[in-house]
Amino acid sequence: MSWMTTGPRWTRTPGHRAWLHERAGRLLEFYTAAHDPAGGFADLDVTGRPLPTGWPPASEPQTSLFQTTRMVHVYAIAHLWGHPAGARMVDHGLEHLWSAHRDKAHGGYYWVNGAAGPLNDSKQLYGHAFVLLAASSAKLAGHPDAGRILDDVATVIDEHFWEEGPGAAAEEFTADWSDGSDYRGANGNMHFVEALLAAYEATGDTIHLDRAYAVANRIIAVATTANGWRIPEHYRADWSVDLDYGRDVFRPYGSTVGHWLEWSRLLLQLWVARGKRDGWLHEAATTLFDKAVQEGWDAARGGFYFTVGWDGRPVDRDRYWWPCTEGIAAAYWLAEHTGEERYESAYRRIWSWSRDHLVRADGPWLHQLDDSLEPISNPWYGVPDVYHGLQATLIPTVPATGSIVAGLLEKEGGRR
Repeated sequence: MSWMTTGPRWTRTPGHRAWLHERAGRLLEFYTAAHDPAGGFADLDVTGRPLPTGWPPASEPQTSLFQTTRMVHVYAIAHLWGHPAGARMVDHGLEHLWSAHRDKAHGGYYWVNGAAGPLNDSKQLYGHAFVLLAASSAKLAGHPDAGRILDDVATVIDEHFWEEGPGAAAEEFTADWSDGSDYRGANGNMHFVEALLAAYEATGDTIHLDRAYAVANRIIAVATTANGWRIPEHYRADWSVDLDYGRDVFRPYGSTVGHWLEWSRLLLQLWVARGKRDGWLHEAATTLFDKAVQEGWDAARGGFYFTVGWDGRPVDRDRYWWPCTEGIAAAYWLAEHTGEERYESAYRRIWSWSRDHLVRADGPWLHQLDDSLEPISNPWYGVPDVYHGLQATLIPTVPATGSIVAGLLEKEGGRR
């Protein structure tokens, strides 16, 4: 459709930028209802009310590490963006993170908490990556307590998760660190890269940048290029690829299309942070995005499939919200760094489809559609996530040179 790229880039028009800011404001306002006076943040149902036992449904009220940390990250952004609830939400989240999630006996952070203590006391890379991200964002936003959490979690990661030989991080341990899982995963390591880039921005310590590069090399340059550019998600303890693995929707069989899009943006961010000297990062970013559009986008009905098999055909045909948010952010970065119209076209197409099918007028995104594009609720119940939606609305409003937080802090960029 030739009309798709006529006129100026959307992100350079006042109307589109105003629309993005309006969507961001609605999201932030909606999710302030997640503030739980008892501690931490509640997951919300579709009406914006707290789910009694959180998501996923549980036998008693709970708070999860990744929800606590994502909310801190989001409202640190909100504080810098100028939302009045930002500081209060960050205060609340950091206090809960330090007093409830942190294991005072063995170190590290519990995966799930209940009213009387941990309900799942395992130590997981995914959660610790988000602790690092939350602390880094809060530190950049000026919170006085963020530095101690950043230092604490960086030490835990260094002592327990980081594997120097492979150049990537282990997945999971028992509470006392006495036993670790043989599983290794691309998902946790991808979010670890996201957090390492934020930690580098917050501290200037190049160890975070070096480790982000090592993980990208392991997952993308080594494993993905050897697998037809379909990212292998699952690995054994020796970091050999396990293409037959498939446990559930959170460790699914096949390759997760949304991760191709997420890696695309992160690789470009890493390329910029390292002075644009690693050409393969740029090349890999474009290849992964193009592959996602080619194999992962439903040409007939629109939206990204959740997973594809090793032949490139859809396995799980449900449409989740978060691949579209990642596609929007990646398309913006690619348009900025390549100048190619096809990425502007993709940016417009993904936003237009998302607006028609996923974005609710009151702020949140529908989390899951089936193959006929009807809303469904398994495994996603309610609307627990603000992290992806907010990043889709604000990443295109800041320079494509770093994180949203760094973009908002740029003196010449301001709150664009």
